[in-house]
Parts: sequence; C-alpha cells; structure tokens
Amino acid sequence: MQSDVRLTDSDSEKLAWLFGNATMLDDDRLEGVYTGPRREMITPWSTTAVEIAQNMGIVGIKRIEEFIPTRERKPEYDPMLQALYRDPDQEIFTVIRDPEKIMPVIDIRGYNEKEGLALSNEEILYLDFVKFMITAQQHGNKASFCF
Repeated sequence: MQSDVRLTDSDSEKLAWLFGNATMLDDDRLEGVYTGPRREMITPWSTTAVEIAQNMGIVGIKRIEEFIPTRERKPEYDPMLQALYRDPDQEIFTVIRDPEKIMPVIDIRGYNEKEGLALSNEEILYLDFVKFMITAQQHGNKASFCF
C-alpha cells in the first residue's frame, strides 16, 4: 500500500478489517520472492481498492496492490503485466525509469508489424487518415471533409 500521509490508528483498524483482519508489519521490507503488478502500472484492482478505502473515510492512500509470495525457483508470471520482486521494500511503487522520447511514426503499418501492436487493417486506415488530416492542417490546407 502506498500512502501520502501517516495512517491514524482508526484508519489502520479499518484497513486491517478490509484486508481480512491482516496485521500491519513494522518492517520496512518483506523477505522472500513475490510476483505482483509492474510498478509502472496501476491495476484496476488497485483503483477499486483505493476507492473502497476512500468510501470508508480513509484519506491519503494512493495505491493498494496484491503481491503473491512464491517459493518456485522460476515462477511463472506475465512479464507484460507483472514483475518478480525479491525482498520488496517501501520503494516498490517508485518508478526508476525516465520516459522514452516521443518517436514520430511515419509508416503506421510497418510500425504495427515491427512492434507487434496487432492493429486491424481498419484501425491502420483510420490512423493513416488522421495523420493525413493533421498534415493537411499543418500545411494550411483549409479543405474540409464530410462523410
């Protein structure tokens, strides 16, 4: 759980109830290996859990996620959505990555194939049309199109 504020005793009791009578740990780190959502991605589950906490009158919570302990040597998880965490600490939600620079895409169909985006032909045609309209506007073309 990530919070902007220190929890009151009352809020801690509410959260303990919400989490099935769980007890809050005093440690700054959990020992072991866990799978859980990538730190860059707030899950729908988290959004709902935070909203429930807010409805209970608990303020300042930014994120609540579930991490599953594992003892497997090579645990299976979906690297697109999840990550493996060894001895997670208080920085588990801190993103240590700078965003990549914006890259202009000239050939949408080629980029789709190269990056495996799975865009349909209709989506590619639509994006090509949007690109055409933006380019026309940038070049001062005042033509309008009706469909």
